[in-house]
Amino acid sequence: MPWDSLKLNDGMTRTNSSGSNSYGTWRTGKGQPPVDSLKQAFAAGIHHVDTAQNYTNEPEAGIAIRESGIPREQIFVTTKWSRLNGLDIATSFQNSLKNLGLSYIDLYLIHGAELCDDIPKCWKEMEKIKDSGLARQPIFFLFLFFRHSNDFGLIYYRSIGVSNFEVQDLQQLLAISKHVPVVNQILFHPYVYEEQLPILKLCAEKSIVIEAYSPLIPVTKRPGGPVDKPVSQVAQRLGVSMDQVLLAWAKAKGTVPVTMSAKKERVKGYVKAGDLVLSSADIDAIDKAGAKGVNAN
Repeated sequence: MPWDSLKLNDGMTRTNSSGSNSYGTWRTGKGQPPVDSLKQAFAAGIHHVDTAQNYTNEPEAGIAIRESGIPREQIFVTTKWSRLNGLDIATSFQNSLKNLGLSYIDLYLIHGAELCDDIPKCWKEMEKIKDSGLARQPIFFLFLFFRHSNDFGLIYYRSIGVSNFEVQDLQQLLAISKHVPVVNQILFHPYVYEEQLPILKLCAEKSIVIEAYSPLIPVTKRPGGPVDKPVSQVAQRLGVSMDQVLLAWAKAKGTVPVTMSAKKERVKGYVKAGDLVLSSADIDAIDKAGAKGVNAN
């Protein structure tokens, strides 16, 4: 299961079980279904949870984490400020902690640049939370906020990043930043690869990890396009599924794929995709096919 360990630019390390593969709770709904699907992902070996304020299922993610039996420190938790109900970053962060029932969040993201009236001001608010978290709030404070949590300890805040930031957005942020974002989570699949090259280049220069959401769109939402042929050929040759090939392609591009499925066998396949190594010819063929179908995004 060689989804590689990943070291972020702030020095934090995500182990192979929580590093370069992630399970997203977007579109998993509310109630028992997201709890069950996330526990299924944990059982398969995916220990990175990706949720957000506006997915409205942070409480379910927290339940799944606590019921998994996996030590908290072995699960990497990402959530995002989505400006839900117009709430500011600091208030939203505290609400996310409470919703998740956790004492800390591993990675907190701005869900989109358009949510910020002023990007530099937004990022300064994120940096304040990161810096203030180092003060380590007392356990009494935790008890007041997290009486239903099994994760008692000191509140602290680990890493901060962004999502859906384009070049001009990131440049505004970097011009004033004390802490460089550790990740930029963006739409990423073969049909948008060329379009995303400028932001990929900038992030690489700044050691910002790319998290790739919706990497399976060519087979799940846009089947029948130019990418089908090379992906199918590779899948047949290696004896794997087309979605596994797309995940291997995303990994080869240096990204962290964010996926989800309620189907147990598909999730197991996502984990096994970490074993696949595509040839340079495979990658080039998928790249070229993706360029032919740029409107299928």
